[in-house]
Amino acid sequence: VQLQASGGGVVRPGGSLRLSCSATGGTFSASGWFRRAPRKEREFVAAIRSNGAKYYSDSVRGRFTISRDNAKNTVYLQLNSLRPEDTAVYYCVGRHSWAVNYYSPAQYGNWGQGTQVTVSS
Repeated sequence: VQLQASGGGVVRPGGSLRLSCSATGGTFSASGWFRRAPRKEREFVAAIRSNGAKYYSDSVRGRFTISRDNAKNTVYLQLNSLRPEDTAVYYCVGRHSWAVNYYSPAQYGNWGQGTQVTVSS
């Protein structure tokens, strides 16, 4: 299964973006997003289960929204109220079953290529 992320760009603080992640060659029961800022480790952002349950990191809860369109085999991440500290490469991930420690990057063997989000005035 291949993942293709898109939708990144440059936006001013307070702005919005919507990231998309399309899966080809199969489907996932669990999908999510991680990000890596310069000189930092990969960080969990959000995850969504096949039953629709959503999980967020404390740093993005209330500002970001994860969703999925099963018909299109696509997962979205709506980024609102963006801050300079949200600047990072965002990666989509997938699993065939839900993992209790869904926030750990080691749980995901399927990664998209990443899309750059830059928040700057």
